[in-house]
Amino acid sequence: MADTLDPRYDAIRAEARGIAQSLAQYAAEADELDVVHEPMREAVRASGLGRLVVPAAYGGETHALDPLAIAIVREEFAAVSAHLDSLYGMQGVGSYSLTIGGSDELKAEWLPKVRTLEAIAAIALTEPDIGSDLRGVTTTIRADGDELVISGVKSFITNAPVASFFNVLAREDDGYSMAFVPADTPGVTVTSGPDLIAPHIIGEVRFDDVRVPRANRIGDAGTAFKLMLQTLAVFRVTVAAASLGIGRAALEEAVKHASTREQFGKPLLALGSVSQKLSLSWAELEAARALTYQAAAKAASDPLSHIADTSMAKVVATETAGRIADRAVQTMGRFGLVRGSDIERHYRNSRPGRIYEGSTEVLLDSLARQLGKRAKAAEDGRPFL
Repeated sequence: MADTLDPRYDAIRAEARGIAQSLAQYAAEADELDVVHEPMREAVRASGLGRLVVPAAYGGETHALDPLAIAIVREEFAAVSAHLDSLYGMQGVGSYSLTIGGSDELKAEWLPKVRTLEAIAAIALTEPDIGSDLRGVTTTIRADGDELVISGVKSFITNAPVASFFNVLAREDDGYSMAFVPADTPGVTVTSGPDLIAPHIIGEVRFDDVRVPRANRIGDAGTAFKLMLQTLAVFRVTVAAASLGIGRAALEEAVKHASTREQFGKPLLALGSVSQKLSLSWAELEAARALTYQAAAKAASDPLSHIADTSMAKVVATETAGRIADRAVQTMGRFGLVRGSDIERHYRNSRPGRIYEGSTEVLLDSLARQLGKRAKAAEDGRPFL
C-alpha cells in the first residue's frame, strides 16, 4: 500500500476502507445485481463520502472536486465490490456536467441529492451505433420557444434503470450540446440490459420528443465536448484507481492461496515460477499506483492541462489490473475457475475498465497525437518529455 503525504488522504482512505469492509458480506450478491443494493447505498449515504463528488457550495468538502480524494475512495471500494465502486463513482461522473455547466437553480435542487445518493446520476453519451466516436451521435436537441426538445436513443448507459436524471449529449444544429433531463420527464423510456460479463446497472434510454425547460441546457449551445473533456479530466484517473483496487484484491487472494496451498511438499509461494509471478504483480501494482496518484494530484490543480497524465494512468492501471487478475487465476489453478468465488469475480470485474471511459486503444491513439505535437513544438532542440 502506497502511503500519501497529506493526513487528509490517509483519513479518507481509512474511512473508505472501513465502509468497504463493513459491506464485504454483501459483495458477491451486489456484484450480480442490475438494481441498486440498498444496504450499500445507505452505508455510503450515512458515511458522508458523497461530499467528495459535489462542490462545497452544495454540501461538498472542497470548492473544486479533488480527483485524488475520489480516486482513493474508489480504490478502496472496488477492492471489495465493483457495485459499490460504481454506485459511488458514477455519482461524480454522472453529475459533473451539471456541476460545471448547470444553472444555479438546477445545481441547488439536485447536487445536494447527489451528495446523499437520494438522486442517482447518469450521463447519456453512447448510442446503439455510436461508441467512442461521439461526434457521430444522432440524438438531437432543438430549441422551441422556452423549451428544449430531445429526440433519440442512448444505449449502454450506466445507471439508466435507476437514474434520477440524465445529462444528455445530442446534436444541435451544426454543433453538440447537452441537456439535463429528469428521468420522470414525459417521453423518457428506460429499458434494462444487456447482461454483461461483469454485471452492471446498465440500460437503454429513449427520448421521444422529450421537452424540458430551456433553462435545463447544460453549458452554452455547442459546448458539449468541452463539458465531456472536463469530466474526463477529473474522473478518468479515478477509473484507474478503481482498477488498482480490483488488482490489489486479486493479488491478495492469490497470495493467500499460494501461502497455504502445498504442492510438491512445499507451499506454492516457495515455487519460483509462482513467487516471481506474484512478486512481479506486486511491483507492477505499486508502479501503477504511483503513476495514478501523481496524475490525480496534478489533475486536482489543473484537470484539463493534465489530461494526458490521467489518460496514461488509466491505460497503465487498467491493463496492469487485467494482467494481475489473470496471473492470480493461473496461480490458483482449478480453484480460480470456480464460478462465484471471489477470485472469479475479481477476474471478471477487472476486464471492463480497459474499455469504458476511453478504451486503451483510443487513449493510446490520443497520446500518440500528443507526442507528435510535443515533438513538433520541440524542433528547436528542447526536450519534450
